[in-house]
Amino acid sequence: MTKPMAAAFYPPLSPFSTGLRCRCPRCGEAPLFNGLLTIKSRCPSCDLDYAKIDAGDGPAVFVILILGFIVVGLALWVELRFGPPLWLHLVLWTPLILGGSIGMLRPFKGVLVALQFRHKASSDIELLRE
Repeated sequence: MTKPMAAAFYPPLSPFSTGLRCRCPRCGEAPLFNGLLTIKSRCPSCDLDYAKIDAGDGPAVFVILILGFIVVGLALWVELRFGPPLWLHLVLWTPLILGGSIGMLRPFKGVLVALQFRHKASSDIELLRE
């Protein structure tokens, strides 16, 4: 593959700021996602190809561990402090688990995609950074 003659210069961006904002890891301007969790095929701003970038199951693992720690801690505290019936636990924690996991998946996936881009986690990404 040949290098383009006049490649644009993109300053290094923080993978955490671009990932949490769900923006392109190279230019930081265009949205990274189509829909809720589907990554676009290309960046409409800088034309970065996202075909080789994949976060895998990492975002789900982080969400499960972090949200699970929070919900289990809160549920244990509520149980020991107030002793509510089981149906009340179901009413309390189901919306928190569903809303929290859906709300956290997208930013975590954006951060992992940006970190993968930043650290050239795939050999094919090296061509994208030039």
